[in-house]
Amino acid sequence: MEILPFLIWPFVASLILTGIHAYLGVHVVERGVIFVDLALAQIAALGATIAILVGVDPHGRGAYFLSLGFTFLGAAIFALARSRRGHIPQEAFIGIAYAVASAAAILAMSKATGETEHLKDMLVGNILAVSRAEVGKTALLYGAVGLFHYIFRHKFLLISTNATEAERQGINVRLWDFLFYASFGFVVTSSVAIAGVLLVFCYLIVPSVGAMLFADRVGPRLAIGWTMGTLVSALGVYFSVSLDTPTGATIVCTFGGVLILMFLVHLLFFHGNKAHSLEGAASVENPREQVLHGRR
Repeated sequence: MEILPFLIWPFVASLILTGIHAYLGVHVVERGVIFVDLALAQIAALGATIAILVGVDPHGRGAYFLSLGFTFLGAAIFALARSRRGHIPQEAFIGIAYAVASAAAILAMSKATGETEHLKDMLVGNILAVSRAEVGKTALLYGAVGLFHYIFRHKFLLISTNATEAERQGINVRLWDFLFYASFGFVVTSSVAIAGVLLVFCYLIVPSVGAMLFADRVGPRLAIGWTMGTLVSALGVYFSVSLDTPTGATIVCTFGGVLILMFLVHLLFFHGNKAHSLEGAASVENPREQVLHGRR
């Protein structure tokens, strides 16, 4: 019980991560760009590495804005990489960007004389070390991003679910793609510094995938995703205290376990019912077809 006050702010931070990432995860899954956060995170890490090489304080605003600038560059590349005909998957460009950014960061780190521990923290994260001030700043930033997405939600959702229809309506898809990835970059650059790549990836993808097992519409998916993220965060923190294990890794493993349980529930109670309903629908044929079958 004595350690619980120490875990309050990490738990609040995990709830904030759940709020924004579960929403962005709906877009990411619909767009089929599952690893975009990993690529943007690695691009941000490259920016932090360059900041060290040019003598910028890695803990200061200069390094943050340089990382953000690299992230915006990645956002522009991903927006321009959307192929109208779809003959080259956008995920291919994202994978290439991740590999090149990783290799460039390794080359840059080989020339850095120190401060590589900061880069490790940026990639691995340490959610237990998050402070009240960091939680407050993160909440304000994510609130601004969330408000931006709420105001233009119809454009973002239409582009994510039906880009062809968005183009038919005269929406500049590449411009709004850039705005989506740029706002996504704001979130990823801050989230990775707090929680690390693995935990951020789980908050982004797992709640959305779990929600897709039980809902098709965006509203129910968000409700399920937010509920799942909140419960998993609470369980992960509890298991971390009980088992004396790293909080971030414990939450990641809890996400995996809960997703497996949700998948089993889907198979046992929903998948079978859906199959039976499809069989029933197939058996109720058009009366004319039944007559024709009877004549045969």
